Amino acid sequence: MKEGTPGVAIVGCGLIGKKRAKALGTARLVACADVVLERAQELAQKAPGAVATADWQDLLTHGDVDVVVVSTHNHKLAEVTLAALQAGKHVLVEKPAGRWVKEVDSISAAAQSYGRLVHVGFNHRYHPALRKARELFKAGALGEMMLVRGRYGHGGRLGYEKEWRANPTLSGGGELIDQGIHLIDLARWFLGDFIEVTGFAHTYFWDMPVEDNAFLMLKTPRQQVAHLHVSCTEWKNLFSLEIYGRNAKLYIEGLGGSYGIERLAYYKMLPQMGPPETTIWEYPMGDNSWEVEFEEFLEDIRLGRPPSASLSDARAALAIVEKIYAESGYDYHT
Repeated sequence: MKEGTPGVAIVGCGLIGKKRAKALGTARLVACADVVLERAQELAQKAPGAVATADWQDLLTHGDVDVVVVSTHNHKLAEVTLAALQAGKHVLVEKPAGRWVKEVDSISAAAQSYGRLVHVGFNHRYHPALRKARELFKAGALGEMMLVRGRYGHGGRLGYEKEWRANPTLSGGGELIDQGIHLIDLARWFLGDFIEVTGFAHTYFWDMPVEDNAFLMLKTPRQQVAHLHVSCTEWKNLFSLEIYGRNAKLYIEGLGGSYGIERLAYYKMLPQMGPPETTIWEYPMGDNSWEVEFEEFLEDIRLGRPPSASLSDARAALAIVEKIYAESGYDYHT
């Protein structure tokens, strides 16, 4: 990366692209691309000197671009990321980084070949409650790990079955690859790799060719279990993650906004057992996870340090998704 303020290009200027544009920190937005040119122009207008285009390939020749943020629909994530790496850019690509393991593998090979870094946008890791939970975990506050239980769900909205997430060509799957990939990543963050994967994905309510619910049980070599449920028939937005150790439990709920106030509860078991010693942190302030995440990636680039939310994390999570789809009779590769 050149000396001075890093230049960033954003490909995909929808909801997530806008969030990324607001969270560049010490970097500057120099170029925007979207198939709907007006969206790119709207974003570029907020950054003096930034250019807008409907053709994302134009951005890769822009001399001031050091980092490309890829926030497109899932079917374009790998294609745009590969081209950006070939053009010598570092990349932040939104989860799941590709629709299938083979797409992530192609990105990994290109990143190694061209000597560039790729950060995968597992943004939930950077929410303050999750960062605090990770801090307690790393400090040994939970003791030996036992299990993780997670639930994540969308409320309903009219027309959901007609959105891009319901089109397997664009999305690569349904609720499991959408919100489920976050729960899988967080479970791995606390328990490590899973060697046994079982589950079931099914469409219960929405008239669409992708699943609206998925249920997973994942097991580590030490018999630690993650029990996960993701749903877009939740009817009220929900995020709930419970992390159990022999000495304590962590409970994270809410992500702000319609998910409710973000909160972390730390339940520390006492020698005499009974009611635990309880500490609760609440985070009613605005969501700064996007800024924290991007600043970490810039530091990775400066130091030549492998990103903590990596392509190997994306690959491991997608391998679990693909296994559940195969077991449930969904073939989204065609």
